[in-house]
Amino acid sequence: MRPAEPLPAGVPTWDIAVPSRPSRLAGVTMAGFSDRANGLIEVDAIPPPAVVVVISLGDQPIVVNDGTGRQRRERIVTGLAPHGVRGQGLAGSFECLQVRLSPVVAHTVLGTASELGRAVVALDDLWGHDAARIQEQLRAATSWDERFAIAEVVLGRRLDSGRVVDPEVVYCWRQMVASRGRVRVEWLATEVGWSRQRLWSRFRSQIGLTPKRAAQLVRFDHAAHRLAAGHSTAVVAADSGYADQSHLHRDIVAFAGVTPAAVAIAPFLAVDDVAWADRPTR
Repeated sequence: MRPAEPLPAGVPTWDIAVPSRPSRLAGVTMAGFSDRANGLIEVDAIPPPAVVVVISLGDQPIVVNDGTGRQRRERIVTGLAPHGVRGQGLAGSFECLQVRLSPVVAHTVLGTASELGRAVVALDDLWGHDAARIQEQLRAATSWDERFAIAEVVLGRRLDSGRVVDPEVVYCWRQMVASRGRVRVEWLATEVGWSRQRLWSRFRSQIGLTPKRAAQLVRFDHAAHRLAAGHSTAVVAADSGYADQSHLHRDIVAFAGVTPAAVAIAPFLAVDDVAWADRPTR
């Protein structure tokens, strides 16, 4: 386990564990979170361009409110760009493993993409009884390194036996990431030799969002991290390909449900460079 760097001022007092080496599984990153302070932790989620699996390992369950009034506990999966998600946990017993999956990997590992979409679901709904069994294995482990190794074995097994993503879809996703979301869907369709309709259909069924929405999510993620790094909304809008600040504001509200000012001080963005130095891109 690589020790975490000091966290920025004002960020909740999380201890963050990260693997000592990158995962051998492309498109997979993992981090462990715990908090030893007192009181209730509440965090609004800023959606990354990844499917996130959260497994509670503390004495009390983590609760995720999915933005529609429903709550999920213990073993949770959030699809791409869920709206209005808030996580809660009791500090002092707060501990969890988070796994971020590139959407092209999530389609294979979780066995679903379009069915998940932007929803927040229980991991049990996707993996059945295996979800609870894996959680118990993780809780019984004596170190974060052991937990990361257990998770990697589970994910690797599912990657080997899961559904395959079309290479054309993989190519389009990678182009979106490489261009930070500034790529035209028509150009992608031409590049892979598909009609726009076919690309739209296949991408939506395997990634969980339309190509246009997926590119917007990647662009939003880049802009959100620029805001968290202290850049002004005017500079971020211009550098990220938005028409103006109002355009940026609308995208942030659409994806995060908060204002640019709130994104700039979001706790999870403040620790992204510690927890997710190797973000899933493939």
